[in-house]
Amino acid sequence: MKLPFSDYSIGAGIATDLVNTSALVRRSTGEVLVDPAALGRFLGEHRIPVEAAAAGSHPSEADLEQVLALRRELRALLESDSADQLAEGANALVRKAGVGPLLARDTDGHWQWYVSTGPRTPLADELAALIGTGLLGVLRTLSHDRVRHCASPECDGMFVDTSKAGRRRYCMPDLCGNRLNVARHRARRLADAAEADDA
Repeated sequence: MKLPFSDYSIGAGIATDLVNTSALVRRSTGEVLVDPAALGRFLGEHRIPVEAAAAGSHPSEADLEQVLALRRELRALLESDSADQLAEGANALVRKAGVGPLLARDTDGHWQWYVSTGPRTPLADELAALIGTGLLGVLRTLSHDRVRHCASPECDGMFVDTSKAGRRRYCMPDLCGNRLNVARHRARRLADAAEADDA
């Protein structure tokens, strides 16, 4: 398999989404990756270009256990204090399956750098290489400051901000951002109601 090296946002986005599948983050809904079928849905929803997904095979129980172990390792990596720690950990992720850089033409005929993986590489290791490549791209192109904790006080999620402006605040904007906006709206309505009762 070949993983594009220049589009770091793919791997960084998958890193964010994978870390935020845990029950630690999703307190109200619980664990997302509850079984191999759920892992298969995660891979499909994210169009993750790993050999097992491309071949149409389904993830196994062993794949699920390895991906959950990768998720724990990734969470610790995202919580690292320095750019050096992030680089070291991301390089280790790439080495799990990466066999070196490869220069090849993309579908449009342009030259593109890829990280290639060996044949029969386990699903979790291919995912690690994709995520590691994305994190290295973010570190080099943006900075370690783009790895953040969710701004919602009710969330323990983390994310990698690959937005152009770099102002993202929530791990899952549709969920955490909306939840906070609804809470603020309710608080304003209660304050307005209390003010009206006092008048």
